[in-house]
Amino acid sequence: MSGDLDLEQRYRRVLRVLPVYYRAQWEEDMVGAFLDGWLTGDPDEDSVTMEYDRPTWPEVASVIGLAARLYLGGLGTPRRYFAWGQAVRRAVLVMALVHAVVGLDALVLLDWNRRVISWLPAAPASLGAATPNGVVPATVWYLVDFAWVMLFVALALGYYRAARVIGVLAIVPNLIYLLQGQFTGLLPSPPLGPWAFWILINLAPVLAMAAFHRDAPPTARWPWLLALPAGYLLVEVPYLAVVATGNAAWLPDNSGFFCLLVSLACLAHAPRALSRTRRAAESGVWSLTLMLVAAVAGAYRIASLSDYRHDPHLIKVSLVELLILLVTVALVTPDAARTQAAAPAPPYPHLG
Repeated sequence: MSGDLDLEQRYRRVLRVLPVYYRAQWEEDMVGAFLDGWLTGDPDEDSVTMEYDRPTWPEVASVIGLAARLYLGGLGTPRRYFAWGQAVRRAVLVMALVHAVVGLDALVLLDWNRRVISWLPAAPASLGAATPNGVVPATVWYLVDFAWVMLFVALALGYYRAARVIGVLAIVPNLIYLLQGQFTGLLPSPPLGPWAFWILINLAPVLAMAAFHRDAPPTARWPWLLALPAGYLLVEVPYLAVVATGNAAWLPDNSGFFCLLVSLACLAHAPRALSRTRRAAESGVWSLTLMLVAAVAGAYRIASLSDYRHDPHLIKVSLVELLILLVTVALVTPDAARTQAAAPAPPYPHLG
């Protein structure tokens, strides 16, 4: 019970959120620094302080922030934490890339439908730019699409604070739309799919941007920037071609499409992950990244199953998509596990 602890023990309990390797090095110094801010040298006053006072909320928040930076390791942290940090950062970039490709597609369709590029033929009716109906104006949705493109570019260029601000602004309209649908009964019952999309695809990447802290290594700019037009040409253009030719019924839904894309990425990476001559840490980090993205895709696929509870055929199709995802992820799992193998901690700075 907290009432049985003195102030020093309370601080030590707060510091348990830090990784073991870091506590072993800095716990005593941190506890001493915290206590120095309280103790006055007066025995009576210090006795009352030690018995009744507790760590302040700003102090607790600073420790939690430090723990997040350490677990999502940067330069100088042990191999396992660095691998997780790199994997989370790359997973965020992948999710931002997906949003950016979709946003770019929406903006291109808007321009095409409004004949901004006059030499293009009229867009097929099946490619009409659509936005959700509700309290959020259509213009805001296009701004959201543009915001995701800017967020991805900001992350790739290293403007992390700007990306966080853009991310918060980008996910608010979707939250407003969901809340309106929740209170007006416009969402399906149960509304697991729409809420899962917002939590897993919108909110989670924005929160995970905490991995882009000051100790994180810089992002390789050009490969990620080139991934945006490449993703549009390789994914969205064929997708639009199928829709424009009237064969949209052959396409999976959004969560299924996401699962299949991640499965293809796992298959593409599998030869490197399974190679016995190339077990570089870079390969393992990408395997771990694919596992994280696959976890998001799989969770979204499972949550969206409730949308098809009255359609056994689509339930079976969704389960097949999940099975494909699981099989392909299994190909990269051993490589991901190897990259987390324990290794001696290299020299690291004090991240206080």
